[in-house]
Amino acid sequence: MAAPSDDDHRYETSDDDDDTEDETSSSDELGRHASAAAEEDAALGSRRSGSLFMACCGGGGVGWPARSTATTSSTKLRRRRVAGEWNRIYLLACAMGLFVDPLFFYALSVSDAYMCLFVDGWFALTVTALRCMNDLLHLFNLFLRFTAANHRSAAPTPGRRYYLKDKKGFFLDLFVILPIPQIVLWVAIPSVLKAGSVTAIMTLFLVTFLVQYLPKIYHSVRVLRRMQDHSGYIFGTVWWGIFLNLIAYFVASHAAGGCWYLLGIQRAAKCLEDQCKSTTHCIPQILSCRQPIYYGSTTRPIASPRVIWAHNNHTRYTCLSSPDHYSYGAYKWTVQLVANENRLEKVLLPIFWGLMTLSTFGNLESTTEWVEVVFNIISLTGGVLLVTMLIGNIKVFLNATTSKKQAMQLRMRNLEWWMRRRQLPVGFRQRVRNYERQKWAAMRGVDEYDMIRNLPEGIRRDIKYHLCLDLVRQVPLFQHMDDLVLENICDRVKSLIFTRGEMITREGDPVQRMLFIVRGHLQSSQVLRDGVKSCCMLGPGNFCGDELLSWCLRRPFVERLPPSSSSLITLETTEAFGLEAEDVKYVTQHFRYTFVKEKVKRSARYYSPGWRTWAAVAIQLAWRRYKHRLTLTSLSFIRPRRPLSRCSSLGEDRLRLYTALLTSPKPNQDDFDF
Repeated sequence: MAAPSDDDHRYETSDDDDDTEDETSSSDELGRHASAAAEEDAALGSRRSGSLFMACCGGGGVGWPARSTATTSSTKLRRRRVAGEWNRIYLLACAMGLFVDPLFFYALSVSDAYMCLFVDGWFALTVTALRCMNDLLHLFNLFLRFTAANHRSAAPTPGRRYYLKDKKGFFLDLFVILPIPQIVLWVAIPSVLKAGSVTAIMTLFLVTFLVQYLPKIYHSVRVLRRMQDHSGYIFGTVWWGIFLNLIAYFVASHAAGGCWYLLGIQRAAKCLEDQCKSTTHCIPQILSCRQPIYYGSTTRPIASPRVIWAHNNHTRYTCLSSPDHYSYGAYKWTVQLVANENRLEKVLLPIFWGLMTLSTFGNLESTTEWVEVVFNIISLTGGVLLVTMLIGNIKVFLNATTSKKQAMQLRMRNLEWWMRRRQLPVGFRQRVRNYERQKWAAMRGVDEYDMIRNLPEGIRRDIKYHLCLDLVRQVPLFQHMDDLVLENICDRVKSLIFTRGEMITREGDPVQRMLFIVRGHLQSSQVLRDGVKSCCMLGPGNFCGDELLSWCLRRPFVERLPPSSSSLITLETTEAFGLEAEDVKYVTQHFRYTFVKEKVKRSARYYSPGWRTWAAVAIQLAWRRYKHRLTLTSLSFIRPRRPLSRCSSLGEDRLRLYTALLTSPKPNQDDFDF
């Protein structure tokens, strides 16, 4: 929240027939903490200033400059926000890593022309690049955790040793970024292909994948739980919770589909191997392509056995044309993928299969092979657990969202019924509706003071001190007070919301509270003589109700509340902190030594709207007297000076009229002589 500029306070005088229009621009919101009050910068546009009164008082020294204090608490808060944003990014990076790893399976493919197994080189390069970029984020997080371990410990070396010895810390963070899939894909699989062991490739690939993928899932869940334990939430909104659950379900379907595709290629390779054994002049090396890593070259095989094998239509018809001629079981859909050159279809169909399998709990055909049976059991059991958790979590999130809206709708129905029963005017009804809508838009049905009211006193005071300190320090009246006084003030302020056009205080009414504006603008108007009004604008950082200070510090003390010297009207939706009269009395009585300081008294006089109005009128009156004297001096060369007894000229009559119109009641000098 920025302090108002010099243009935030404009004073003007207007008769009943004169209207003054103010053109204001809405404030831009910078950000809101999940459990704190809003802090935003407000800027006012230029306003029309036609009178000398506004020129004297609106332009020079009325506002105060914004204060940018780099305190330790604000620095820590900024670091926590940056750390929280990075943790969210890192959590999404973990989810992306879980999505990238199954893509390595789709690099394996079967050539339809030569009926041999190969590695798709360009696809393998793309997946490896994605995995390396994801590993860089993990390395950066590893560096941040290693650095944070030094800051948390008094001595850097013990902090490092503790983090390095933590099995679930450093070693788990390091294990999840080991390039195991890259080594298997680029080193192990080409070697095995050259050896001709095509069915063993899938077993090797699947085992090494699970060795790292399962700890990676545990690592991601651990990051998620750590964020929840640290801050109580992850992204701060319910819809992000639903989105994370859908991401988890989608990643699980993607992983299940990738394993299904790999096992389907293994079944197709086994079919080719069986056909090779029953074919003369066929050796196992023929089942692996001459180039294990294929980049799309058009070189044709020259060896005669490979040419003969490529023209074996019976094998192609049995293994690759249709799943009906071989016992594929649950992998029969993979027949249309293993030799498919469209990479997008090769990735999307397994994801669809995974979503369908994990959500329907059945409709799977299976053979008697134990690997296939175990895979089907794991898929169905995981589907039951995931769907149960997904539906349960989404139901909880939706209830958390809709319950507040339902409570708001019920309250509005009750208010509408009550207003109709009492036959309130339409204007009153609209004001009530506007207030309820603004209150809901500001806090979404959450009463933060009701939430912290039942907390222990120490926690409650610390929380309110944290929430309100920066806002209270923006008030110039409190800039010269110590932390003990500010802590008591923060403990007693209350958040208030006013809709546009609300009359907060009428001139002459007892002052109930002091208001410290956080957002929005108020118009303070004071009626002078003959119906003339003096108006000023109060914006973020301003305060009103300073009559309570002189009332509390006056001796002897008078129980009657002081009258308000001006009327306050909201020009837009306004948020403010209020300090009730009893709370002002408590603070001033217990910390009277603070309010007798000369700096505090000067601030109270300088920023008081009443004193500013009187000063502006006095300056304008002195200026007009000076201009009138200059006019009389210039006329003295034309006509002789009249005697002093006959000085009741027309100009003097006008001067008296101006004095009667512009002179406002000066604030009591003793009010600020604490």
